[in-house]
Amino acid sequence: MRLALGPRGLRARIVLGFAAVTLLVSVVLVTATFLLARSYLLDQREASLTRQAFADANVLNSRLATAGTDVGDLLAELVPSGGSDVVLRSGDAWYSSTLDVGARDVPTDLQEIVAGGEAGTVRIDAPDGPALVVGVPLRAAGVEFYGVGRLTELRQVLATLSVVLAASAVAATAAGAGFGVWASRRAVQPLEQVAGAATRIAGGELATRLPPTDDPDLVGIVAGFNSMVDALSARIERDARFVGDVSHELRSPLTSLVTSVEVLAGRRAELSPRAGEALTLVEGELRRFRRMLDDLLQLARLDGDASAAPGTAVSLTALAREVLAVTGRPGGLLEGDPDGRTVVLADKNSLERAVRNLLDNADRHAGGPLRVVVQRREDAVVLAVDDAGPGVPVEDRERIFERFARGAGAARRSLPGAGLGLAIVAETAARHGGAAWVADGPDGGARFCLSLPAVGP
Repeated sequence: MRLALGPRGLRARIVLGFAAVTLLVSVVLVTATFLLARSYLLDQREASLTRQAFADANVLNSRLATAGTDVGDLLAELVPSGGSDVVLRSGDAWYSSTLDVGARDVPTDLQEIVAGGEAGTVRIDAPDGPALVVGVPLRAAGVEFYGVGRLTELRQVLATLSVVLAASAVAATAAGAGFGVWASRRAVQPLEQVAGAATRIAGGELATRLPPTDDPDLVGIVAGFNSMVDALSARIERDARFVGDVSHELRSPLTSLVTSVEVLAGRRAELSPRAGEALTLVEGELRRFRRMLDDLLQLARLDGDASAAPGTAVSLTALAREVLAVTGRPGGLLEGDPDGRTVVLADKNSLERAVRNLLDNADRHAGGPLRVVVQRREDAVVLAVDDAGPGVPVEDRERIFERFARGAGAARRSLPGAGLGLAIVAETAARHGGAAWVADGPDGGARFCLSLPAVGP
């Protein structure tokens, strides 16, 4: 069964990289140190045991040459140096200085070497631990000398050394991981600054810039990012100014045209039926054109003053009640929390325009609003407009809040509006730190929601 692991972040990869490299280096160093130390200590111990065995063999050979007594008696009088044990072979007889060792501990290969008149050493694994057997021929006496030196202490020293080296490797790996955490913070910090600045810019704070840096590797990135934001800000301001200027320039001829049409409408009775129909069509188009200009001017004001902080306490319930009254809609549509629980900080005119646009949207596309609900939800106040329309498809729920976004029928002039009303709602919500969205309504239609941060408990 394979365990699926998610992608690791940049910080995690940096920390793991430092830890892995440190662990690899530590393992190599620990292994090399242990092998070198083991070889050196073992060579030193074997050399010491060999010297001691030769010294004991010389002492025993001298006594055999002068005393001429029995080999067993001389071995009993011999005190081996370094705590080693001695095994002697005289003819077919074996003698040992202790009951712990004997002929069984002398390898056959070493016996053959010593029998040939040469000295030799062999490492064995005795029941009580490793040992070194040194064989020395005593030709004059016809005796084979075997010194058995224990390597148990050396094994304990090596075990202690391996534990210390392993602990050092673990400590070095932990230190490498800690350094990786520090390095990852230093490496990711510029990316976090860029991400934070980009998020604030996307939220409308076009004055946001990256702070200057002395790091030569980041100077180019900071300068390029700030230059990009400057160009983007200038482009947005230029577009907003262009829309505002065009809208203002169009208001004067539009006003003149509306006045002229009103004069003609005052003499509608004198016109022919066909001319009356044409006048009615022109009046409808002028009203639509005027609403579009008003929407464009409102968007231009929002774009040009996107960083302005709202500072007026407004009750969203009272505002919705006022908008319903002004637009001639029944006050019974309003439901929800009392005024004191739905206070927000907002520009009242902009917020009133957004609420009016939600109601007009329900009138144009869904047969009118069924209810207007204002509720406090934790730290936010939500105004929802329910309609009796067919609802909004899921794939269009984000697109309809874009500028000039309209339904498929609107391209054939079967739907009114210019596609700017909901865009104003979304821009107003974003400017006040809130959001706008659409969901399924409780009665089968759509529910358009406007959420703003609440004020007070």
